[in-house]
Amino acid sequence: MEWERAKSYILLFFVLLNIVLGGLLVIERRRYVVSPQRQQAIVSIMRDHNITLETQLPHRFTPMRLMYVSGFRYDVNELAQVFFADAIPTRIARPRGYVLSYGTGELIVSHGFISYDNLYGHGGEAQWMRGGFEPAQARQLTDEFVRANWPNFRRDDEFIQPDWARITYRQVYRGYIVHSNFIEIIVTDSGIVQVEMQFADVLEVDRGNQPIAAPDEALLTFVQRVRYIARVTPMVVTHMDLVYFQADGSTADDGLYRLEPFYRVFIYGNERDPFLINAFTNEIIN
Repeated sequence: MEWERAKSYILLFFVLLNIVLGGLLVIERRRYVVSPQRQQAIVSIMRDHNITLETQLPHRFTPMRLMYVSGFRYDVNELAQVFFADAIPTRIARPRGYVLSYGTGELIVSHGFISYDNLYGHGGEAQWMRGGFEPAQARQLTDEFVRANWPNFRRDDEFIQPDWARITYRQVYRGYIVHSNFIEIIVTDSGIVQVEMQFADVLEVDRGNQPIAAPDEALLTFVQRVRYIARVTPMVVTHMDLVYFQADGSTADDGLYRLEPFYRVFIYGNERDPFLINAFTNEIIN
């Protein structure tokens, strides 16, 4: 009888413990959520400064980790295979890089930056463009090219013109975009005519989380930066998200490079170069 009563007490204790822990979890989650009132307040401030918000803010701003990457180092032989297949390109060594060429294609690897140019299209004329440039087929071509060689990169943004497109891919690591790791591709009716890219390997992730600024606080920093410009030229914020970025001067003591969380604020008409705001420090860097 006493044992049955003890089991009941133990069971009741665990039920109450789960209720308390669940309540604490709810409180903790609400702590890092932008309320509708806060979003409306920043929208009003932006409107007062001639800036329109035409997107939803990131909903949560939970603490995030610091990450590290290597320097920009590449396997030149692997790159030669990607861009020249089984052909043997001419290779000229340069300080901190190489120039590889074959036929009409030229690949430059210099100071961590990769550039490939071929006026007649990577791998020759793209027959699927015979009827003229078509955006959907351009996306298909670049998707297949990136997926075959860098499967952890995803299409991030694009700039479409009547007869050409610039399509940009960025690495995705643990669900987050690494903004500084990019592949940018130019497509015409000849196919892929230019590729520019720069990326480093993510090597390590700090286990400790650090608080980050809320999205509305980051937007307030953005307003402070552009308020004088917006007086003359109205601005429209078309998108805002949270990514990782390797900022200049981010070398760690052990020679690695830091990746820190940044808010990206995209402006209509200038989607290629978003404003970047450090989520740890709430400082804008451009």
